[in-house]
Amino acid sequence: MINLKRVYDPASLSDGVRVLVDRLWPRGLTKDKAKIDEWLRDLAPSDELRKWYHARPTQWMNFRKRYLVELRAPEATAALEQLYALANSRKQITLLYASKNTERNNATVLKDLLDGMRKPPSTSGPAAAAAAGRARAVRRRPK
Repeated sequence: MINLKRVYDPASLSDGVRVLVDRLWPRGLTKDKAKIDEWLRDLAPSDELRKWYHARPTQWMNFRKRYLVELRAPEATAALEQLYALANSRKQITLLYASKNTERNNATVLKDLLDGMRKPPSTSGPAAAAAAGRARAVRRRPK
């Protein structure tokens, strides 16, 4: 079971493994008080994307798409593999984030991935080649 929680909310036994998925350490929070088991900072969106979304909170779908693309980077892929391994080996996992937006943040995207146990689409391989072929065919169609 995957839960989401603001890192500033009190820890509880029902949290299971607590995983921080932000790049920066939460302001004003000590390591003792945070009670974090894992910190997968490479799963966080880039500073550029985070700032872009903060300035455009109505652009949720664009943020989500861009974030999924960022998760294809080698560092993010390795961290994502760690997260999948944790999710497969534990009954309870809580993804922690600092964002004030509890409905739409990077942790919610990660939870969606974990709930479906799907990985972000690859930029190579048969599925990517087929998708690229379909996109080329659509562009070639007469209007």
